[in-house]
Amino acid sequence: MRPTLPAANRRHFLGSLAATAAAALLPVRSLMAAVKGPAPRPVTPFSMRYAPPLGMFEGNAGKDPLDQIRFMADQGFRAMFDNGLMNRPVAEQEAIAAETTRRGMEIGPFVTYADFSVTSFVNRDPAVRDMMKGKLGTAIETAQRTNVRTTLVVPGRYDQRMDWEYQTANVIENLKWCAGICERAGIVMVIEPLNPKDHPGLFLTKMAQAYQIVQAVNSPSCKIVMDIYHQQITEGNIIPNIDACWDAIGAFHLGDTPGRKEPGTGELNYTQIFRHIRTKGYTGVLCMEHGRSKAGNEGELAVIEAYRSCDAL
Repeated sequence: MRPTLPAANRRHFLGSLAATAAAALLPVRSLMAAVKGPAPRPVTPFSMRYAPPLGMFEGNAGKDPLDQIRFMADQGFRAMFDNGLMNRPVAEQEAIAAETTRRGMEIGPFVTYADFSVTSFVNRDPAVRDMMKGKLGTAIETAQRTNVRTTLVVPGRYDQRMDWEYQTANVIENLKWCAGICERAGIVMVIEPLNPKDHPGLFLTKMAQAYQIVQAVNSPSCKIVMDIYHQQITEGNIIPNIDACWDAIGAFHLGDTPGRKEPGTGELNYTQIFRHIRTKGYTGVLCMEHGRSKAGNEGELAVIEAYRSCDAL
């Protein structure tokens, strides 16, 4: 016959056994949380406002834009951007603005106009300004709703049947008109040169060309977004072009080349580029407009680590 314990002792014994078993499981549970959960919060935020786009960390953060913003902030990012912000529902724009404000994050430029298929700004056509009046009206409403102060415009294609100088003059006059609207609203329009290999036929391709146009427009509401990926393909000379256009740069787009993935996956020395931009006192947004070199959650975390590596002071 097996000896039996008194009821009180038996309850004490069973309780102790359960506690021991639970304690034994704690390391396993902690390990599982470390594997499945988000990356740990960094000790300090990034030194500059690198801005992931919505969707960059969807695997780790989920599909909800607000959860993605929280994940970005937890990793030390001090900004985010969404090219399509202007097209989101009003309630979603307001929620994004509230969450970024709560987290102390800035929102980078959203797109107001970027039609690569038409010769728009190069023409002296009242229809161009009618079209832009509507788009800028929506952009201003979006900016007021979301506290974004920068919006992006691409002047469109060039016209093979028109002298280049006439096209340049028309682009300047159309941008002057747009800048007047932006000035009154207190927002900045940034124009973006794009590389002719990925986007053949576009009017604006080089930094010097963009600088000439911005100088001619002569408005605090007309600046340049320097896309480092595009400019490395078009002309290289990244740091000297940053210096030459410094007073006209309103934002940066990032991406290594070849491949348009995170820094460290191509030929660009982003550690030196970031150090140079930081040394010049830049406090604006650097939009991470690129893909990931690895798939899945692992690839998302690799992007974060790439920026950690390049952000070294």
